[in-house]
Formats: sequence, structure tokens, C-alpha cells
Amino acid sequence: VRQRIELAAPTRTTVLILGETGSGKESVADAIHERSDRRNGPFLKVNCGAITPSLLSSELFGHEKGAFTGAHTTRRGYFEQANGGTLFLDEIGELSLAMQTRLLRVLQDGEIMRVGSSKPRKVNVRIIAATNRNLAERVEKGLFRRDLYYRLNVAVVNIPPLRERPDDIQPLVTHFLNMFTSKYRKHMNLTPGLMEALRQYSWPGNVRELQNLMHSIVITKDHGPLSVKDLPRHMTGNENEELFFP
Repeated sequence: VRQRIELAAPTRTTVLILGETGSGKESVADAIHERSDRRNGPFLKVNCGAITPSLLSSELFGHEKGAFTGAHTTRRGYFEQANGGTLFLDEIGELSLAMQTRLLRVLQDGEIMRVGSSKPRKVNVRIIAATNRNLAERVEKGLFRRDLYYRLNVAVVNIPPLRERPDDIQPLVTHFLNMFTSKYRKHMNLTPGLMEALRQYSWPGNVRELQNLMHSIVITKDHGPLSVKDLPRHMTGNENEELFFP
């Protein structure tokens, strides 16, 4: 993953980041932007799955005053705001076919059209896209445009799930433990048994789940060594106890 980041970052090509939810796609996007020649430009992030389709067009491309009910002023969209920099489109697999068509035009022509306008506007924006979906499969089902998929599928960074990289668990645990103990001014350390239990767990929520776990443990325990008994029971064989995730 690091090698892919270093190779893709200095180019101006579109980057597609693939990985399960919580695997660290946004962190990879951050690293690519920070290592690019656009590092001093704007870096905007949009979760395509979190905005309703009716609003997404206005959010991405902007709108003119009076374009629709409630459009009392002209608004620049994310593409114009990110001009000269990078736009991170998270969960791009959730885009409707209509929005995919508009995005394809931006990638092909470098132009956007505000809602309610007939005037194309040039933009210079690098796209980093991410998804937890299998886009090739969605193309075959007619849910994702084939031409857009080929436009995106140029420089690909595929992030393995945490369960496939157990050697990453210890440095991640150390990082999050240091971060949260510093935040809450506590002193804690790990026992070897706890680390082994963490390596054996399947981590369906990936790095985000690990981060939430360490946050939960730190805020619910005073001080001292952390052991297996500090883990929620669903991680040690009892599915009946729920873990508090702040």
C-alpha cells in the first residue's frame, strides 16, 4: 500500500482506493494528497453515500440563484471549491447513474455545469475516489458505468482488511493507546496475552473498530496493565455483551 501511494501521489492521475469499511481509505487519500504537487491546494472530502441524490448534484457542481426552491444565492460546488487541489469522493459506488454521467464529463473535459446554468466552467481538480463495493461486479449488473469505471481504474490502491495483516495490529494498538492515554492523561500498558487475543480476532470493522475499542477501554479503565479481561465478551467468546463505542 505504501509503495502504491508513493507511485501514485506525484502523478496527476485519478486514484481509486478499494477496501472494506473502516480499513483506512481516507487515511490513504490524505497521504496521496500530502505527497502530491497539490499539497498546498484545497483538499475537500465528500461522502457520496451520505448526501441524498437530489442534493448531491448541487453539492458537487454548485447552483445558480433561483435554480430551485430555496436557492436564494449562487453557490459554488465542491468541484469549484477544490480547484487547483484534490477532491476525495468517498463511497463513489453509491452514485446514481445520472451522477456518474456528470462525473464522467468532468473527468473527460475538465468542465462542470452548475445546476440552473447553461455555462460550462473549467476546473482543475484531481479526483481520488474510494469504495467498499466491487465496482467491476456493479458494472456487469448495469449499476455502474463501464466508461467511468475505466476512467477511475487507472491507479488503484487496494487496502487489505485488517484480518489479513495481523502484523499491523500491534503498531496500530500502540498508536491508538498512546493517542488516547495522552488525551485522557492516563498510564496504561498491554499484557502479551491481550496482544495475542487481538491478533486472533477477525476485526469485521477493521481499523476503525480497533480504534473504537482502544478508545472505549481507555475511558472505562482507570490505570494499570490491560489484559484479556478488559476486552468485550464478543471478542472472547461471549456474544451477549455489547461494547460501548464512543
